[in-house]
Amino acid sequence: MAKLKDLAEMPERLSGGHRLCAGCGASIAVRQILRGTQDDVVVGCATGCLEVATTIYPYTAWEVPFIHNAFENSAATVTGAEAAYQALQRKGKIPAGKKIKFVAFGGDGGTYDIGLQSLSGALERGHDFVYVCYDNEAYMNTGIQRSSATPYGASTSTVPAGVCSFGKPQQRKDLAMIAAAHHIPYVAQGTIAHWNDLLMKAEKAFNTPGPAFLLVLAPCPRGWIFPIEKTVEIAKEAVDSCFWPLYEIEHGVFKLNKKVPDAKKVPMVEWLKKQKRFKHLFQEGCEKYLENIQVQVDEEWARYNRMNGEKIF
Repeated sequence: MAKLKDLAEMPERLSGGHRLCAGCGASIAVRQILRGTQDDVVVGCATGCLEVATTIYPYTAWEVPFIHNAFENSAATVTGAEAAYQALQRKGKIPAGKKIKFVAFGGDGGTYDIGLQSLSGALERGHDFVYVCYDNEAYMNTGIQRSSATPYGASTSTVPAGVCSFGKPQQRKDLAMIAAAHHIPYVAQGTIAHWNDLLMKAEKAFNTPGPAFLLVLAPCPRGWIFPIEKTVEIAKEAVDSCFWPLYEIEHGVFKLNKKVPDAKKVPMVEWLKKQKRFKHLFQEGCEKYLENIQVQVDEEWARYNRMNGEKIF
């Protein structure tokens, strides 16, 4: 991995001056991941926060070739570009030594939900590309509606907490494991708070022949409702509470990248109470929901520890 000084001196591929919200985790994720390769990069992006706020006509914040596509087909668009690149190299129209990397970005709405079919097809076909889901756990761009990435108990505009609801009643989808079930060579889960871990995973993803999938927690101050200066802190505590474990699955072998000792594990209530999307769970009578959340996280963390070092696919 390159030294921090060298990384800081790399040209920006996503410039400042875009219109993402202050404190947005998505732009942090993009800037970190695109430092994972020094090769030329072609970027595709599904409709969503990242796209609408960086490409408001007639402006663009992208310093690399950029393709905007529909909500549902970021993976299909980018793998089409990758297939064209491979064909042009075979025909000698692009020099054999000319390396171009292809990366698709999508939020959880455009990845967990609307774009899942396109993503699954691209992974199954084995294209040489990287797919990055910047996960802010709801449809933030269109009004903070729940997605299948929204955690159990969170209040959103479509599952608002109130007299008849405690928030979202379902657990979030385990998307990284779904991607790994396609038997692709590399899958990893990271956060914007652990830049060295995420950069290492981005480098592996770009250097892995075939498809690679990165799932990155990108907290949203507007949707999660916390102070804008707390974005990185919230992401870090998601790991320390074991809500968002850091791991990678390389050629089917599962590896935890950060072990959290029980003595240092942050209780889930400490993480939840910093986000107003969970404030209703701290009212009298909601104790069982907080208990359910802790049990869910503990069970998942125990499962990951059992899998550590094992070939799971």
